[in-house]
Amino acid sequence: MASALEDPVLERYFKGHKAAITSVDFSPNGKQLATASWDTFLMLWNCKPQARAFRFVGHKDVVTSVQFSPHGNLLASASRDRTVRLWIPDKRGKSSEFKAHTAPVRSVDFSADGQFLATASEDKSIKVWNMYRQRFLYSLYRHTHWVRCAKFSPDGRLIVSCSEDKTIKIWDTTNKQCVNNFSNSIGFANFVDFNPNGTCITSAGSDHTVKIWDIRVNKLLQHYQVHSGGVNSVSFHPSGHYLITASSDGTLKILDLLEGRLIYTLQGHTGPVFTVSFSKGGELFSSGGADAQVLLWKTNFDDLNCKDMIKRNLKRLHFDASPHLVDIYPRTPHPHEGKIESIETTDTTTVRTLADKSEEISGYFLNPSLLSSECSPTSLKKKTEDMSDLPSESQRSIPLALTDALEHIMEQLNVLTQTVSILEQRLTLTEDKLKDCLENQQRLFNVIQHKS
Repeated sequence: MASALEDPVLERYFKGHKAAITSVDFSPNGKQLATASWDTFLMLWNCKPQARAFRFVGHKDVVTSVQFSPHGNLLASASRDRTVRLWIPDKRGKSSEFKAHTAPVRSVDFSADGQFLATASEDKSIKVWNMYRQRFLYSLYRHTHWVRCAKFSPDGRLIVSCSEDKTIKIWDTTNKQCVNNFSNSIGFANFVDFNPNGTCITSAGSDHTVKIWDIRVNKLLQHYQVHSGGVNSVSFHPSGHYLITASSDGTLKILDLLEGRLIYTLQGHTGPVFTVSFSKGGELFSSGGADAQVLLWKTNFDDLNCKDMIKRNLKRLHFDASPHLVDIYPRTPHPHEGKIESIETTDTTTVRTLADKSEEISGYFLNPSLLSSECSPTSLKKKTEDMSDLPSESQRSIPLALTDALEHIMEQLNVLTQTVSILEQRLTLTEDKLKDCLENQQRLFNVIQHKS
């Protein structure tokens, strides 16, 4: 995109895991990075150079997913040992264990308010848990094969899930019903997520594709075929303008969603890349894969542009008006009733420890010799100051509904432009193939004529 300042740069890489990396997630303040691995451990890295890393021991099989709670006071993990664990992300690494799934658990995801946790499993179910009471709430059953991923919408009203039954389903968390269904004819989605303002979903396909749907109109907006292997993970930049993808072809790719094109291909891993994630502010992203390395990258996208977009997304998610139940599309928030509460990590009664040990190890950071820049995550304090100057609804000169409608029209025009471009490319390919067929036919005709 024209407003981008510089290309992404590899800041450093972390070594400490003994097997493939399955999941990475930044803490809300961007100062820590949690990683999960086939070696059955979680690791907590500090983004400061030469700082110590912590290894969390407790799972008995591959750890498939890890995520910080929105407040950063908890860390959730899923494992092939059929359990979900909640950890306190400090050097002691105490954890509580949740058992309800009857098969390996593939993903964990906190709701934006931190009150709920969604887990997806190979037992074909999605389960939702109450984090304040640390108890199981309900299951969602409609998938007919292993569920690989489940994610909350930004407003918590919906859950999107993907399964090896080749479907992507959208669920209403209020009535616990499946309200939408997208099917794939080839392959299945390995990973799904909502965009930052909750109007679209994206899928990472085993058929090498990345797809984006607008769930307000149930239309496929964009379809990318930029990888030569299965796509394992995707992450939206907080602005919503960019999407980064991780693939078994060994590459990361960054897509400009407004222009509908691939802008960067990053090669840093040896072997398949299984996971990628932007930091909450978008200034960093991290990736992990089969080479057991965790790479930390500096985004270098336009900061001003990013901040403007984050403000706009925040406006969309902080209205007071409640939505109609008939309207399943996340145009306005539907906050959970009651006061937002979080688990008090110092209260030993809420954390059932299972004599898990936390091994403190010296996490050494290997800086690539050609790079001298240091990691400097944007602080949350600065973001809070930026958010405080958002204009109120009464101060806006243009009604927000009209602004959103105009934005949507512009987005649709961009999509139409991209579609026309794709059709032109396909027409050119078809013409080339037709030309080849005619040439082959002429050659065959000449050979037959020569023989006769």
